Amino acid sequence: TQYSFKEVFGTLVVQKKLFDVVAKPLVEDLIRGKNGLLFTYGVTGSGKTHTMTGSPGDGGLLPRCLDMIFNSIGPFQAKRFVFKLDDKNGVDVQCEVDALLERQKRDAMPVPKPTPSKRPIDPEIADMINVQDQCKVEEVDEDNVYCVFVSYIEIYNNYIYDLLEEAPFDPIKPKWNNCNTPVRNGDFIPPQSKILREDQNHNMYVTGCTEVEVKSTEEAFEVFWRGQKKRRIANTQLNRESSRSHSVFIIKLAQAPLDADGDKVLQEKEQITLSQLSLVDLAGSERTNRTKAEGNRLREAGNINQSLMTLRTCIEVLRENQMYGLNKMVPYRDSKLTHLFKNYFDGEGKVRMIVCVNPKAEDYEESLQVMRFAEMTQEVEVARPVDRPLCGLTPGRRFRNQAFQEELSRKLEMRGGPVDAETDEQSVLETILQTFPPLPACELLDINDDQTLPKLIEVLEKRHKLRQMLIKEFSKAVLTFKTMLQEFDSSVASKENYIKGRLSEKEKTIAGQKTEIERLEKKIKTLEYKIEILEKTATIYEEDKRNLQQELESKSQKLQRQASDKRRLEARFQGMVAETTMKWEKECERRVAAKQLEMQNKLWVKDEKLKQLKAIVTEPKNDKPERPSRERDREKPAQRSVSPSPVPNAPPVRLRHRRSRSAGERWVDHKPPSNLPTETVMQPHVPHAITVAAASEKALAKCDKYMLTHQELASDGEIETKLIKGDVFKTRGGGQAVQFTDIETLKQESPTSRKRRSSPSNPDPPEDAGESEWTDVETRCSVAVEMRAGSALGPGYEHHAQPK
Repeated sequence: TQYSFKEVFGTLVVQKKLFDVVAKPLVEDLIRGKNGLLFTYGVTGSGKTHTMTGSPGDGGLLPRCLDMIFNSIGPFQAKRFVFKLDDKNGVDVQCEVDALLERQKRDAMPVPKPTPSKRPIDPEIADMINVQDQCKVEEVDEDNVYCVFVSYIEIYNNYIYDLLEEAPFDPIKPKWNNCNTPVRNGDFIPPQSKILREDQNHNMYVTGCTEVEVKSTEEAFEVFWRGQKKRRIANTQLNRESSRSHSVFIIKLAQAPLDADGDKVLQEKEQITLSQLSLVDLAGSERTNRTKAEGNRLREAGNINQSLMTLRTCIEVLRENQMYGLNKMVPYRDSKLTHLFKNYFDGEGKVRMIVCVNPKAEDYEESLQVMRFAEMTQEVEVARPVDRPLCGLTPGRRFRNQAFQEELSRKLEMRGGPVDAETDEQSVLETILQTFPPLPACELLDINDDQTLPKLIEVLEKRHKLRQMLIKEFSKAVLTFKTMLQEFDSSVASKENYIKGRLSEKEKTIAGQKTEIERLEKKIKTLEYKIEILEKTATIYEEDKRNLQQELESKSQKLQRQASDKRRLEARFQGMVAETTMKWEKECERRVAAKQLEMQNKLWVKDEKLKQLKAIVTEPKNDKPERPSRERDREKPAQRSVSPSPVPNAPPVRLRHRRSRSAGERWVDHKPPSNLPTETVMQPHVPHAITVAAASEKALAKCDKYMLTHQELASDGEIETKLIKGDVFKTRGGGQAVQFTDIETLKQESPTSRKRRSSPSNPDPPEDAGESEWTDVETRCSVAVEMRAGSALGPGYEHHAQPK
């Protein structure tokens, strides 16, 4: 059995290669504002959880995805609580003051604070997230600020639970165990199941789910590991740590552009993009006759298999709708798993599936089912392009702001400006005081002291001169700085004018592109309308075509039936015509033969009369002979006439016995009970025959020949017996059939009472010749000629010898 997939990995494949092929494109789409779904599928114990989380020293897909995200957006992350998720699957942007108050408020609350990145992480997961690849997404939008939120849920027995929820111990509420019965001395309170809802963009989300803002790979994976410890696993005969629920780790990435100065985040909600990557570790399908599960394990296995079956049904319906143009309803609501990811299957993101196969022989049948389903899912296309909002601001704002701040600091540092407020002011003041001459002692001990005051006046004059000099230098510096500021303002103004010009050009280009886009959109709508009309027309034509095809099929079937009826009637009519033709041919032959016999008899009578007339004319004139009396005629025996044959040209008839061809063969002698016995001398006799009153398959199977005795009334009123003979042979179906080959006719006739006068052929007749002048014609003809099939005298002659 062979199955085709886009990529096949061997048993020794490393996690990095699997991540680069499967998960890396999903992370790139996430940072570009698109949704993604990645789930592992297979039988229990095939390595789905290991593929998702990895092992110490070799992290799986989940830690590698987190590492790639934070490597890409690390320097562009916003401060905590700048982005704030609402309860309706949306996100808002707070100002710096509100975010600062939120941070102070969270710091004062006695709740677990986010894990600082400098704190040592748990050594249990340290090796899993220590990824040295430093993989990152190229071409990240540097004018946006980013924020990552993670949540972790599980679907257990078709209920959704939050694995990051901190359920405090409540001594008042009753405690319940896994069997839904109260526990007296326990401290287990089951978490409350969550509800699925649909937001204003028709995306499904879990209400009341804990979503944690994270700033590093370590912090995000530690949140995942905290929820992973709460996931339901159990020991079965097929897997020591079998997952009893479907786990879903959701990574939400919020991003918003900076303002025109590149300093603050835009607070317009239309400019905020929220993308989501869901990493799903499905529970393995299992057969209870192999796991020997019972009780809670059996109920868990049933719910797992039911949810996987619903997922398979949804994929099959989507495939049928896309391949055959159907509009079947996809049963998303039959399971919480498919209902949660309904928007993905409707096209709101890219879906990837990793099929894990266990090479054990015991899992062969289940692995075939898994691969058959996975191969079918490749034919389903769900991804569609997503348009990102355009902010319309000049790119490169962040770096221009940073360059401006750095340049300003450098200039102030060069000019002795307040680079650092307090320390710089103190150092400048100390330097200025050190440049002034020290004041002399001002004590006057004597009235006549004329040195102290002149010295003091001299020092003060020096200080005044120095002050004036410093004022002049300061004025010069101020003038120089003003000149520099004016130059900087002019350069900024020129750059601003240049940027405005470029911006106006870009705006014109954007306006032209928008006009072109509008034109293309109108054209697309027109084409879509035309396509819709053509599809409707094609549907109508296809329906007409189906109707015409059905009508054509019905007409063709009707024509076939009529043709078969016509052939059957033609065969029947041909049989009737052949039978009628044969019958009339026989009747015509019989009539022709009868007419010919009648004409021959008339010719013979005329010949006899002519001969008698000749004899009368030629005999001597003696006394007239007396006519013999009837009494003498009765007393004397009738003598045969010596007159010539009525058919002088016919060959003499040889009386011979027709030998039967049935010697050595078995016959079936079929004599119907309606036949009447005849007292003829010639009787049919067939040796070794089986006499039956009705033909049967048993009798035909034992014999080679078949004879039917048929009686009918002839035209002269006498009984005519026909012996219809045939050969028996076997058919392909195992039966017997009879093919008729010959017909023999037995007929009994009564002699007529017609008498005719005959003249002797001898010129010197004997004395008693005069007494036998009138004789019977039939008595002088010992052979009767009749039209019958099979005669050698011509078409349809058969001889019947009369017994003497």
